[in-house]
This record gives sequence, structure tokens and C-alpha cells, in this order.
Amino acid sequence: MKYVVDLNGERHEVEVDGEDVMLEGESVIAHLEDIDGTPVRLVTIGREVHRVVARRGATRGSYTLWVDGYRFEGEALDERTRAIRDIAAASSKSSGPAPVHAPMPGLVVRVNVAVGDTVQAGQGVVVMEAMKMENELRASAAGIVKAIHAEVGKAVEKGATLVELEAG
Repeated sequence: MKYVVDLNGERHEVEVDGEDVMLEGESVIAHLEDIDGTPVRLVTIGREVHRVVARRGATRGSYTLWVDGYRFEGEALDERTRAIRDIAAASSKSSGPAPVHAPMPGLVVRVNVAVGDTVQAGQGVVVMEAMKMENELRASAAGIVKAIHAEVGKAVEKGATLVELEAG
């Protein structure tokens, strides 16, 4: 089965046939193993082993992944579904870069940007601590930092706006 995977703003083509995986045209051996009684899975790619926790997102194919302690936002869709979404997105008007919201309650550990900074899609803007893990929140699109509502050391609720961006 062929998938199109968007991971932190980068698109990759992945073809899976059992443990044989083609990633961007390169063949690799991959294996997934559950660790009983935990949400952790061991993912082996070639000779590298990674601890992964995956949480389903709000839309089909979207996931939040914690890989070896680092947080990633991703979407994995089969070729057909990806093509349909791309066509639908191309026909809709863009309203500019989306603000960065807190995905869960937590504590702001670091703010990596200042008002007026230019950010790229996927660039880390705020680091939050939640559930004893640090999560780097990234800009979903390129833009200019319009306002910062996050303060280091302050607790935030799920959905709180942390950084506002505008088109640049």
C-alpha cells in the first residue's frame, strides 16, 4: 500500500509491503512491536530502534507522535485520499498562518520567538511541559510573529492561543 505522509510540514512517499518499506524510493526493512501494558511501541528501521507513542488526531489520518521523547505532528493518508484532500485544499482560499494553540494543559518552558520574527513552516515556537514530557509546538505555516501570549513558567489550558502569526 502506498501512503503520503506529512510530518511537521515535510511530505514523504512511503510504500509498505509487510516489513519491506520503500521510503522516497529507498528500500528499508522496518518492524513494529508493541510493548505489552504500555502505549509505547518499538519501531525498528534498518538497525535503528525508536520508542514511539502515537495518539490519533481529530481528523482521519492525523496523529501526534512522540519519538524518543520528541513530539511530531503527522498525517498519513493513502494516495487517493491525499489527492482528494490536495484538490479540495487548492480550491479553498487561504486565510493566512494559523495561530499556535496549546494541544493540552501544561506549563510553558520556553518561547523560541519574539514579536516580528519570521518563522518557517515546522519551526518550533514554544516548548511546553505536559505529562512530564517536553513538547515543542511548531508553526503550521510560514509567517511573521504578530503576538505572543505564552509566558515562561505559566500554566496554560488546552486550546489556549500561545502565538499569533500573520502572513509575511
